Amino acid sequence: MARSTFSGSTGASIWPWLGWALVILVADQLTKTLILGAYQLGDATPITSFFNIVRAHNTGAAFSFLSDAGGWQRWLFTGFGVAAALFILWQLRQHPEQKLFAFALASILGGAVGNVIDRMVHGYVVDFLDFYWGRSHFPAFNVADAAITVGAACLILDELLRVRNAR
Repeated sequence: MARSTFSGSTGASIWPWLGWALVILVADQLTKTLILGAYQLGDATPITSFFNIVRAHNTGAAFSFLSDAGGWQRWLFTGFGVAAALFILWQLRQHPEQKLFAFALASILGGAVGNVIDRMVHGYVVDFLDFYWGRSHFPAFNVADAAITVGAACLILDELLRVRNAR
């Protein structure tokens, strides 16, 4: 029987991981659409003593890196996102049976594609989650950023477990 082009060497399927990435992508784009419809740039709604819903635009990368670079960074970060998505798809195809690794990659994939869509459609990434302590605010972020962060943490955990099990 011929192996599907979306199955790894063990016969495990990439489809569940692509499904997870799609869930993240849909949640990300839905929440951003709600924010764009309900808030003007800079609007904020206090939720708790340490959290607001805001509307912020990020033309840069994480923590607004290069946000004031003049516009070329939009295409640079879009290119990075597309390259990362292609690399992740290749890795998912190679290792779909490695659950933690594949979960991490799929989480990063969903978030990366969500932010690429924003850059292509708006020219910026829509951020809306604002955590703070006193007057110190953590940079606003979104569902895609949270998924990328969780994915990165899971990649680190996966590698630590792999090293520990190799001993």
